[in-house]
Amino acid sequence: MTKDRQIITSRPWLKSYDPHVPSEIEYPKTNLAALFYTAAEKYPEKTFISINNLNFSFGKTCEYVENMARNLIFLGLKKGERVALILPNIPQFVIAYFAVLKAGGIVVAMNPNYKQNEYKFLFEDSEPKYTICLDKHREIIKDLEKNEKPIQVIETSMSEIPNLLKFSKREGVKINQDPKSFLDLIEPVLKIPDFPNVEPDDAAVFQYSGGTTGVPKAAIGMHKNLIANVHQFQTWCDLKAGRETILAVIPLYHVYGMVLALAMSAAVGAKLILIDDPKNIDQILEEIEKQKVTFFPGVPAIYYAINQNNKVKDGMCNLSSVKACISGSATLHSQIKEEFERLTGGRLIEGYGLSEAPTATHCNPFYGKNITGSIGLPLPGVDCRVVDIDDGQSEKKIGEAGELILKGPQVMKGYQNNPEENKVALRDRWLFTGDVVRMDEEGFFYIVDRKKSLIKVGGFQVWPSEIEGILNSHPFIQESAVGGIPDLEKGEKVIAWVVLKPHKKLEEDEIIQWCENQLVFYKLPAEIIFVEKFPRTGVGKILRRELIAGYDKKDPN
Repeated sequence: MTKDRQIITSRPWLKSYDPHVPSEIEYPKTNLAALFYTAAEKYPEKTFISINNLNFSFGKTCEYVENMARNLIFLGLKKGERVALILPNIPQFVIAYFAVLKAGGIVVAMNPNYKQNEYKFLFEDSEPKYTICLDKHREIIKDLEKNEKPIQVIETSMSEIPNLLKFSKREGVKINQDPKSFLDLIEPVLKIPDFPNVEPDDAAVFQYSGGTTGVPKAAIGMHKNLIANVHQFQTWCDLKAGRETILAVIPLYHVYGMVLALAMSAAVGAKLILIDDPKNIDQILEEIEKQKVTFFPGVPAIYYAINQNNKVKDGMCNLSSVKACISGSATLHSQIKEEFERLTGGRLIEGYGLSEAPTATHCNPFYGKNITGSIGLPLPGVDCRVVDIDDGQSEKKIGEAGELILKGPQVMKGYQNNPEENKVALRDRWLFTGDVVRMDEEGFFYIVDRKKSLIKVGGFQVWPSEIEGILNSHPFIQESAVGGIPDLEKGEKVIAWVVLKPHKKLEEDEIIQWCENQLVFYKLPAEIIFVEKFPRTGVGKILRRELIAGYDKKDPN
């Protein structure tokens, strides 16, 4: 046994594990595409994808994945090159995801609700070889082109989903060298290229994260990282092969959805229910009841919305099939947890994760003790330390607050194109999370504060500096500051404090409209507060904490 393993097996949290959870798990030395292919071979006729009463079997999905992977290689995609996916939770995302990985590419999934200026940085940084997106994105993406580097766009649409089921195999069709349609890429290719050898240590995804500074960086998730996290949660939540139905409300374009919904479904041979509109609570409830959903990863805002639904309150929805729900990306309020468990009879357990360890490192026990306000215990194979915030080395005593650092099989390879940030985030194989935590005697961890200024709205990352940049670009605004305020429904809400230029006037709705044209909806300030000046440090830095502390919390919701 190595020294690291000896240390992990002595950690206090192991005594709090459910009896069925081991301290270590052996992970298959494979890749994500092979994980899916194994399920397709075992369950060829079983439904894999279900959306709006349309069902795709494992076998049919595998056929499309195989064709698309071959076509991508035939068109020139090389191992390690990036493919941007700008798609909601629809079958085209699932097919393209596994096809890119099968072809040896790296998936760069992006939020389909972003504005053009938000895509600009991601495209310049990741330099995708191809972009697979909705038809409405074509012009947005084409406007980002540089003359020397044209962007190859493959488009699809929501209305094309039924056509996928009707699609008939046409032998001997040679793909167009400049394909425009998703349907082109699932045609069998005349020339059959060899697939590259994809190793567990190869990069699978770029997940953009604020890291420790707030500037977006691509966290490199290797195949082995995502596979490890899948197996950790499969064991933790006692999921049974071939017997689960997983609801994907959380977006697949985020690594949370990729791992705990998409990859998990492939790993356990589950039916994957896709929800393309997470705001449609009635549809979510209908799918849970009709499809007998058993596993439902999400964010507190979704569970809150279900609790508030009149049909649920009146006992008109049978949600008893739900056995496990993982809540992540934001703090789970005890009121939300208790009400959801009362209404469904299932378990709603809070976890913790970050893009740099796709996707989670901690979770409350599935069967055993749950502690409200705790992010739970480190998952099998994850080692954690709580260290001094300033020196990053001195270990804190039980109950004392410090920065959470960790090691584990799911920790990223590093940030793409950011050697300096890698030196900050990864030191001697420890990932420095930037989150301030404490640990109790039983090994349960609690978030105390954020070393970072990150705001999480409904599970989405929001960085104050980005919103401040948009606000400060308004010709009437002299300066702004943005912070997060606790909110029962969304976890946090964005508040913006604004100083106007002398003799200028602006209304709150005018500022919101200015932001709407440049920011995705969840980044929009929930409230604008006009102030004459900001509190500052001795060197002139705005004291956001003082602004937040002085916020009127009479009605935080």
